[in-house]
Amino acid sequence: DLKTEEKRLYEEYKAKLAEIKKVQKEKEAVGQVFTKGLLPIYVLHILKSGPTNGNEISTKISERTNGLWTPSTGGIYPLLKKLEKEGLVIGQWNDPKKKFQKFYSLTPLGEKEFDNRKSLLKHKIEESLMVFQIVYKDLYL
Repeated sequence: DLKTEEKRLYEEYKAKLAEIKKVQKEKEAVGQVFTKGLLPIYVLHILKSGPTNGNEISTKISERTNGLWTPSTGGIYPLLKKLEKEGLVIGQWNDPKKKFQKFYSLTPLGEKEFDNRKSLLKHKIEESLMVFQIVYKDLYL
């Protein structure tokens, strides 16, 4: 009967959609670990080697991670603004009249904060690596 088949297909569609949404949420959660946890320290690390802009920071992270992690500039620029408010970085326009590109550099406070965060995070990152290795072995070996 057509009505029964329509209902079955609709239920199947709803189940698939729920599954897709769940996978998307899980991907976002994994992405947040990088964005909230690692991005701030990694941006400070990149700025330690000299002034650069948000697009270039994204490109450098992508290059250094062999394309496995390419943070969006939509996440980098708000972070740079936040770091600027905290006095950790300073942004300067390449042409103050045109305001085309803003280059960011670490302040002395930013350098101290980078060293501080780096030493605080070392143990956490090592723990995370161990957890990932255990979970990987359990799931795939």
